[in-house]
Amino acid sequence: MLKLKRNMLFMALASATLMVSAGAYAQAAEEPADANAASTTETAAQREAKRKAAAAEKATELDVVEVTGIRRGIESAISLKQESTSIIEAISAEDIGKLPDSSIAESIARLPGLAAQRVAGRATTISIRGLAGDFSTTLLNGREQVSSGDNRSVEFDQYPSELLNSVVVYKTPDPTLVAQGISGTVDLQTVRPLAIGKRVVSLNARYDENSTGEVNPGYDDNGYRLSASYIDQFADDTIGIAIGYARLDSPGQAERWNAWGFERTTVAGTPDVEMLTGSQIYGTSTENIRDGLMAVVEWAPNDNYTGSLDIYYSKFERTETTRGLEVGLFPAWTGSTLTNPVIDDGLLVSGTFSGIRPVIRNDENARDDDIFAIGFKNEYTFNDYWSGMADFSMSKANRDESILETYAGAAIRDTVNVAVDRNGFPTFDFGLDYRDPAVVQLRDPGGWGQDGYVKYPKFEDELNSARFTLTRALDNSFLSSFDFGSNYSNRTKSRAVAESFLDLLNGRAPVAVPDNLVVGPVRTGFAGVPGVLSYDAPGAARSLYQTRTNINQDILNKDWEVDETVITSFAKLNIDGLIGEVPVRGNIGFQYVNADQESEGFAVPGGNASGAQPYKGGTDYDDFLPSLNLIFSVTDAQSVRFGAAKQVSRPRMDQMRANNGFGIDRTRNEWSGSGGNPELEPWRATSYDLSWEYYLYDGKGYVSGAVFHKDLDSYIYDQVDTEFDFSVFDLSGFAPPIPPTTIGNFSKPTNGEGGSINGWEFAFSVPFGEMVEWLDGFGMLGSYSDTRSGIEPNGPGTSQPLPGLSRYVSNLTLYYERSGFSARISQRTRSDFVGEIQGFGADRETRYIQGEHLVDFQTGYAFGGDWDGLSLVFQINNMTNEPYQEYYSDAGRQDRPRSYNEYGRTYLLGGTYKF
Repeated sequence: MLKLKRNMLFMALASATLMVSAGAYAQAAEEPADANAASTTETAAQREAKRKAAAAEKATELDVVEVTGIRRGIESAISLKQESTSIIEAISAEDIGKLPDSSIAESIARLPGLAAQRVAGRATTISIRGLAGDFSTTLLNGREQVSSGDNRSVEFDQYPSELLNSVVVYKTPDPTLVAQGISGTVDLQTVRPLAIGKRVVSLNARYDENSTGEVNPGYDDNGYRLSASYIDQFADDTIGIAIGYARLDSPGQAERWNAWGFERTTVAGTPDVEMLTGSQIYGTSTENIRDGLMAVVEWAPNDNYTGSLDIYYSKFERTETTRGLEVGLFPAWTGSTLTNPVIDDGLLVSGTFSGIRPVIRNDENARDDDIFAIGFKNEYTFNDYWSGMADFSMSKANRDESILETYAGAAIRDTVNVAVDRNGFPTFDFGLDYRDPAVVQLRDPGGWGQDGYVKYPKFEDELNSARFTLTRALDNSFLSSFDFGSNYSNRTKSRAVAESFLDLLNGRAPVAVPDNLVVGPVRTGFAGVPGVLSYDAPGAARSLYQTRTNINQDILNKDWEVDETVITSFAKLNIDGLIGEVPVRGNIGFQYVNADQESEGFAVPGGNASGAQPYKGGTDYDDFLPSLNLIFSVTDAQSVRFGAAKQVSRPRMDQMRANNGFGIDRTRNEWSGSGGNPELEPWRATSYDLSWEYYLYDGKGYVSGAVFHKDLDSYIYDQVDTEFDFSVFDLSGFAPPIPPTTIGNFSKPTNGEGGSINGWEFAFSVPFGEMVEWLDGFGMLGSYSDTRSGIEPNGPGTSQPLPGLSRYVSNLTLYYERSGFSARISQRTRSDFVGEIQGFGADRETRYIQGEHLVDFQTGYAFGGDWDGLSLVFQINNMTNEPYQEYYSDAGRQDRPRSYNEYGRTYLLGGTYKF
C-alpha cells in the first residue's frame, strides 16, 4: 500500500506540473515584456549573460584554431572549472577519449583530491577528499543514480567512458543540486546533440592483451573493445539525436595469495612469535563483457521550450574462475608439526609443516548486472524574467550472482616447506603432486561438513524522481536571479541470498574427478606450486552433487528491503556584483530535506531461523541545509573562492536493515541481541572551503591551492544500547529462566557525535609551449592532497581510520602533442587506506590496503589530408604491474601481510575513425 500511494503521488505531481507549465507557456506568447526591463544601468543578470556569452565565444575560438586532443580536453576542463560557481573538478570528452581507460573511474581518479580503489585489478569505486563512496552520490545528467552494489556507492566500471561527454565533481554543494553527499557529488554527463551543431559519426576499435598470460585453461588473455556513436540534427536544427554503443570483451588474469591470519605462539622456546595460520594460493581468470547503450533526443521548436529525453543502459556480465588450494598450518588447529623454524624480527618466516591436509579449490563466480536510467527534462522560458524546468526520471539496477565452491584433496596427509615474504608471494614446496588426478579426489579434506557450497546473492534497486524549478531574473546590481523548487524521490533497495551446502552423491563418498571434467592444471608457479588439478566446477556440481539448503540466522540477516522517500525543497539567490571594486559571483541558498524511511526484515529468536519473525521499522526526519559559494575575482586571472555549508550523507542501506537476532544471555540472565537500525539518521557535517586559483595563458593553464574542513555533527558507528526494550519482539518461545525485565543490551549502528576531517590540495596544469616556444606541444599537469581525520568510525577509543581515507594522494601527467603525434605518461598515487571488499558469505568487509603507484602510458597519431579523421593509439595500463596488497594492522602488533595479488599489464592497440 505504501508503494502504491507513493507512485500515485509521483504521477499526480508530474501531471499537475505539466499542466501548469503548459498553461504558463501558452500565456508567455501573449504577455508583453516588462517595461522596466530596459535599464541604462547594467544589472547582475545582464553581466551574467555577458559572462556566459564570453565563455561561449572562447569555446568557439577553441574550435576555430583547432586545438584538439589532449590539449583541447585540458583547456575545456579548465574552462568548466573557472566558470563554475562551486568548487569543482572536471573532465571533458576529449580528455576522456584520450586517456587509457576502460571506464570513467580511472579518469576521475586523476582529479585533485580523488582516488580509486581497485577491485580485481580494475578501478571501481571513488573516494573524494578522503571519504569513501558511501559519503558521495553519483548523478547522470543531474539525476541521482542507483547502484548494483551492496550499498549506495556507484561502481563506475558500469559506465563506459566512450558514452560520456563530461564529468563534473562538486566539492562544495549547490542548493539546486539534489542528492548531494558530504564528500562531494559526481555528475556524469552525456552529449547534447543540438550543442554539437553538426553530424558526427565515430567508430572505435581496440585490441587488448594481458601480460600475465593464461592463468586458467580455457580463458584467453586477449580481448577487444568496440564503440560507435552517431550525432545529428534535423528539422532546421530543432531536433537533435545522439546514439552511442560501447562493447567491452576484456579478460582479467590474476595471481593471488591470501593469509588465513597470524597467531602469537611459542616457537622453539621463543615466545610471542607471529605464525602464519594458513594460506590460499589461487589463480583467477575473469571474462568481462559489458554492453553499454546511450541515446539522447532533444527538441527545441522555438526559443521558449527545450525538451530532452535521455536513456542509458548497461549490461555487465562477469564470469570469474578461481582455482588453486588452501592449507591450514597452525599446529594447534590442524594437528600439524613444525620443524626447522626460522624467526626474523618476531615473525616466523620459514619452516616445515608435517601432517597438513590442503584443500583443492575449483570455484566459479558468475555475476550479471543490469542498469537502466531514463530521464525526461522540460525547460520553459515564459518571458524575459521567468523560466522553469520539470524533470522526471527513473534509475533501476538488478544484480544476479552465483558463487560456487567445490572442494577436493588427497586421501593422506602431506608435508610442506613454507617461506613467507612480507612484500611479495610466499613459496610453498609440497610433497605431493596436486596436478595428478590419481592423487586428488572430490571430498571434504578440511572436515568442514560439506563437499562444496553455493550461494545466489540478488540485489534490486529502483529510484523514481520528479523535480520542478522556477527561475526569476532580477533587475539588481548585485543579485542576478532567484531559483526555487522541489525534488521528490522514492527509492527501494532489496537484497536476498539463497545458500546451500553441496554434498557428494552416494552418502558423500569421495570420488575421482571424471576425465571429461578435467581441464588441465591452473598456473600457480608464482608461489612455488607447479600447478593444481583443475576441472569444470559447474559441470561437476550438476552431475556429482546434491544440495542441502542452509537456513540460519546469518542467511536471514542478508534478506532485507529498505524503502525511502525524500522530498527536497530548495531556494538559491545567484550573486553577480561588486564589493567595493572587487567583482563577486556565487550564490546563497538552502535545501530543506524531509526523509521518510522504512525497512522490512526478520527478527530471529535464539538463533533459531525456523522461528524467524517478520520485522518492520522506520522513521522520518528533517534537515535544513544552508550553503554559500562566493568567488572573488581579485584580478582577471586570479580568483579566491569561499564555501560554507551544512551537508548530509544518508546511511548505508545494510545499516538501515530491519534484521535482528536476539536471545537470553544465560550467564547474566538478561536479554541481548544485535542487528540493523531502520531508525538510523544520516551523517551530518558543517563544511568550510577556501581556494585560490590563478589561470595562466588565457585559460590554457592554471595553478590552484585549496584548504577544507568538515566538522561532523553526527556520524554512524556500532554501539550497544543498554536500555533497549525487547518487548518489540515476540519473546514467548524461550525456556525458563526468563529475565525479570525486557530491558537489555542491543548492538546496532547508532548516530554518534564529534570528529572532523580536514586537508589541503595543490593542483596545476602548465603548457610548456606558452613559456618557451621550442617546448610547444609539451605540458604537465598534476596534483597533491593531504587529508587528516579525527573521526573514529568504529566508536570512541577505536583506532581504525575512515574507510577510503588515504592521507596522501597525488597525480602527475607529462604529455606531448603536436603535428598529429601525441604521447602521455601518467602516475596516480595514494597512501595506505581502509577499503571495502566482498568477503566471506558475500558480505562487505573492511581491509587495510597498502598504498599504490599506478603508471599508464599512451601514444598515438592522428592523420590529416586524405586520411583526416583516422587516428591510431597504443596504450599500456599498469605499466609497472603494481601489486594489490592487504595487511593486518592491530594495536600493539606489527603489520603482517594479508593478501598479495598481481593483475599484470594491459596492452591496447586500436584506432578511431570520425567523419
